[in-house]
Amino acid sequence: MRYIGNKQLLTPEILELLQKKKLLNNNLTFFDAFCGTGSVSDALKGSFNLVVNDILSWCTLYTKGRLCAGDCKFKKLGFVPFEFFNSNDEKTKGFLFKNYSPGGSKRMYFTSENAMRIDYFRSKIEDWKNDNLISDDEYCYLLACLIESVSNVSNIAGVYGAFLKHWDPRSKKPIEFAKMDSNIAKHHSLTFYNDKTENIISEVDCDVLYLDPPYTQNQYGTQYHLLETLVLNDNPKISPITGSRTTAPMRSDWSKKYKAHILFDRILAKTKAKYVLFSYNNDQSTWGGIMSKSFIEASLKRYGKKESYVCKKINYRKYRNWRTKSNKEHFEYLFFIEKKDLNDVSYESPLNYIGSKSKMIADIKENLPSNFHSFIDMFGGGFNVGLNMDSKKIIYNDINYFVKEILESFKVHDTYNYLMYINRIIKKFGLEKSNSKSYLDARQHYNSLPPEKKDPRLLYTIMLYGYQQQMRFNGNHSFNNPVGMRWFNDKVLEKMISFSRVLKEKNIVFECSDYVNLLKKIPKNTFLYMDPPYMLTTSSYNDGKRGFLGWTKELEKEFLATVDEFDKNKHKFMISYVLQHKGKSNKEMKQWVRSKGYRLINLKPKPGTNRKEVLIVNYDQKKSTFHNKKQLTKRRL
Repeated sequence: MRYIGNKQLLTPEILELLQKKKLLNNNLTFFDAFCGTGSVSDALKGSFNLVVNDILSWCTLYTKGRLCAGDCKFKKLGFVPFEFFNSNDEKTKGFLFKNYSPGGSKRMYFTSENAMRIDYFRSKIEDWKNDNLISDDEYCYLLACLIESVSNVSNIAGVYGAFLKHWDPRSKKPIEFAKMDSNIAKHHSLTFYNDKTENIISEVDCDVLYLDPPYTQNQYGTQYHLLETLVLNDNPKISPITGSRTTAPMRSDWSKKYKAHILFDRILAKTKAKYVLFSYNNDQSTWGGIMSKSFIEASLKRYGKKESYVCKKINYRKYRNWRTKSNKEHFEYLFFIEKKDLNDVSYESPLNYIGSKSKMIADIKENLPSNFHSFIDMFGGGFNVGLNMDSKKIIYNDINYFVKEILESFKVHDTYNYLMYINRIIKKFGLEKSNSKSYLDARQHYNSLPPEKKDPRLLYTIMLYGYQQQMRFNGNHSFNNPVGMRWFNDKVLEKMISFSRVLKEKNIVFECSDYVNLLKKIPKNTFLYMDPPYMLTTSSYNDGKRGFLGWTKELEKEFLATVDEFDKNKHKFMISYVLQHKGKSNKEMKQWVRSKGYRLINLKPKPGTNRKEVLIVNYDQKKSTFHNKKQLTKRRL
């Protein structure tokens, strides 16, 4: 049958990729999360155990009938239903006749004769089911065949969102109850769902997840309302013009900008699958995709092993109706990843904060002690470290209340509403890359507001178009970063969505306090992570010219003394630091580490930076105990 996004022509490519990855015929479970008409499941039914789902009832039923076709022998019924239906001329003036044909309405979905025949087929199949003459598999198979047969005589331009105002020649042909096409391979175990994928993703046990979500704003529930009514057989209330049933239960957030992005991140994070296969069309024409290739790639690479990532561009015949007669080539993208272990997935702050430790998360995790209840990110900054820690409670602290409020806004505001707010601000001021006038207008507007009306969401949006997307203020706390060459691009969007989701899921407390005051109220079994400003480097957050206290030698001495007190109270800590930079060395810090017997961990340089980062800890990581300073081996600093 005609179906938007049907993957029948794509199945050879899918099979080839799965074969290359050695995933076929290994007793694995394949989750077809947006099954549609079941083309992919049907092609794979001899190679996998299958879990099938769709939000539309008729899609799940149609796919079940297609997969179970080989099991349907109709022994209890005692005769072949196809021959029975096609050898009689019985008719029923049922719901379709009364509402979707000229016989009972002005709607021209079917001729009156065909509508009566369809009503007859449908009522007879239901009678056989109620009389226990056909099994559930046979019931689904017959209804799938009915859908296929109906599709052959429907007076529509491909979908059921509306009918044609003239009779298409094929719609005048008498309907024939025909067998549907089905792969003759014998299926393995089958499980069926009829739900939103996001509702069931965390409970479905599977090895391979296949995603083929809607690409456009066109709702499938609206486009195929008549088939839903045909399958459910519930005689619903319908709209006066198109005759559509209410589509609210069938509405998919995958057809909405930003909601699709949010769901994609959630699906990748929550699935139990080890492998993810994803097909998508991001052609921005009539049936074009909502998510861009760059967003999809950023999301998949966050959750997938780098070396496993595949993106295959496939020339694919485009679905066309009477409105889309362009001869433009149509490409489908087929993506694949092998998922990382969740402990290896790290999330990046959507703030471009100088000194970010986003590339050090694995090193920090590797050198953490075990068994702590709370984690404090004392100089939190963009919160790349604290957010990625596995702790029952995480405390974020930073003396800069602007950054604290922005991060907190990601947690307290619904992510979709936040993104819509950003969109409104961008449109209101005409913000765009390197547009100085619009940027300065927006910046002036923010600075002119009284403190109680300075929404952190507004500041964040303006920052996205500033120089290197930095957070920079003058001594009066007026935002003064100049215009930049960056914008709210898809990579920032991906970071914001994944970061915001994790913020909402974890138990995080936000503080804006001097670290000394915060240390006075630290409970037992708390691990302290500190990333203080470095004496060898100066940035806009520690130069003392932004309305916040700068970092001096005196303050660093005070900091080291405070850390020593923390150590005396048997609290474990970790400090990120740079001891050498551009030929200079922080001798005082080196001497402090040596004299106190703390452990120094040298880290390998990270791509894109020439800083030699180190970690300073007061415990033995393997045993998770404090160092015996008498047994401390000498280290060359």
